[in-house]
Amino acid sequence: MTINSCAADFLPHKTPMVLVERVIAVNDDSVHCQVSTAKEGCLAPFLTTQGELPAWFGVEIMAQTVGVWSGWQAKRAGSTLILPGMLLGGRGWRATQSTFPANATLDITIRLLMRDDRMGSFEGEIYHGERLLASGRLNTYQPNKEELQQLMSQGNQP
Repeated sequence: MTINSCAADFLPHKTPMVLVERVIAVNDDSVHCQVSTAKEGCLAPFLTTQGELPAWFGVEIMAQTVGVWSGWQAKRAGSTLILPGMLLGGRGWRATQSTFPANATLDITIRLLMRDDRMGSFEGEIYHGERLLASGRLNTYQPNKEELQQLMSQGNQP
């Protein structure tokens, strides 16, 4: 389904931690988002002096694209609450260069490989035009409200 909307509508994050800008398309098994490395974009605080983005940001960009997919699923199911997810790890992550180019539109595509209850495995790529910049597989966990509350209360203990 092509939706062309703001990615932040599907994420529990707030600026400056939203690292994807637009949702191009999303369905039951995949999501396509975009983000710009322009100096005016959401990635501006993280750009090098040359305007490039360190490639290691790609892991979080891909994880947030998974988050967009999850948030879309929650909204489609009628939920008004979008819960944060957890990135458990990645496999086969590789970037073709150490930075992503300046003033570029990055296309992030993610495909669901497997989902079991609240755990998921996703495979994705980041492209600039036809050029593959990064790819890998992400494993995620979606905690429920009670688990999130427990995690938050543990963080507040001395």
